[in-house]
Amino acid sequence: MAEEEAKKLDAVEAPVEVAAEETAEPEKFAKSGKKSKKHIEEVKAEEERQARKVERAAKEAEEKPKGAKPITRSRLERRGKKYQESYKLVDKTKTYSLKDAIDLAVKTSPVKFDASVEAHVRLGVDPRQADQNIRTTLVLPNGNGKTVRVAVFAPLDVCKAAKAAGADIAEDEEFLKQLEKGEINFDVLISTPQYMPKLGKFARLLGPKGLMPNPKAGTVTMDVEKAVKDSKAGKVEYRVDKQSIVHIGLGKVSFGTDKLLENANAFFDSLKSQKPASLKGTYVKSVFVTTTMGPSIAVENLYN
Repeated sequence: MAEEEAKKLDAVEAPVEVAAEETAEPEKFAKSGKKSKKHIEEVKAEEERQARKVERAAKEAEEKPKGAKPITRSRLERRGKKYQESYKLVDKTKTYSLKDAIDLAVKTSPVKFDASVEAHVRLGVDPRQADQNIRTTLVLPNGNGKTVRVAVFAPLDVCKAAKAAGADIAEDEEFLKQLEKGEINFDVLISTPQYMPKLGKFARLLGPKGLMPNPKAGTVTMDVEKAVKDSKAGKVEYRVDKQSIVHIGLGKVSFGTDKLLENANAFFDSLKSQKPASLKGTYVKSVFVTTTMGPSIAVENLYN
C-alpha cells in the first residue's frame, strides 16, 4: 500500500516540476561589466576565433612538407618592373669607362621625372684623421640642375651688393627674427666673418641641415658677391662620410652625356687634388654612377 501511495504522489508532483521549468524566468544579464550580455557574446566569439585559428594552423602543418623553407623573393624581385628592365641592361660582371657609365645611367633611368645623376666614390682614407677628412667645394661647369635659394646675412651695404648678384634673401637683423621663428627659406647661407657670432645660437637649427656657414665651404667670406654668383652658377660641396664614401650629384638626366661627362671630369679632377699627402695605399677604391632610383653602374678605376 505504501508503495502505491508513493507512486501516486510522484505522478502528481512530476507535471508540477515540468510546469515550473517551463515557466522559469529567462537568464538575467548585468547592464555592463563582465556579466553583461554583450561581454559574454564577445568572449564566446573570441573563443570560437581562437579555435578556428588553431584548427587552421594544424591543417597547414599537415599540408606543408617537412623541412620546407619559406619562399623569400630576392631584392631584385621585390623591385618594380621598370627597374628590373633597366637592371638587365647593366652588365654587373664588368666595369665601364666613365663616358659609357654615364651614357648607360641616362638610358637606364626608370622614373618619369628628370632624375639626378650621381657619383659615389669609396676612398681609402680614414675620416677620423684630420688631414684625411676631405671636404671642399667646386663649381660644376654646367651647374647641377637645381634651383638654389641663396640667403645672405651681412651688413646692409653688403646685402645690397648681394641682392644685385642674385641673392634671394639678403638682410641684417630681420634675418635673425626669421630664424627665431624657425623659418628656413633658403638652400645656402652666406655670411661675413664678423656676423658669424650672431648665428651661434642657431647652430642647432642650421647645423643638422648642413646650412651653417663654413669657411671650408666658402660660405664665410668677405667677398659675398662672388660667393653668391658661385652658388647660383652650380657650386657644390662634397665631403667624405664616416664610411669613407663621397657622394655628389653631377646634374640631371636631361643634361645629356656630354654635359654630364664634363661635370664628372671636373669633380674627379677636384677629388684628385684633395689626395692627402699622408695617405699610404689606394686612394680611390671604387666608383659607381647611378640615377635617382636607377641601377648602379661600376666605373673603371680612374687613378690607380
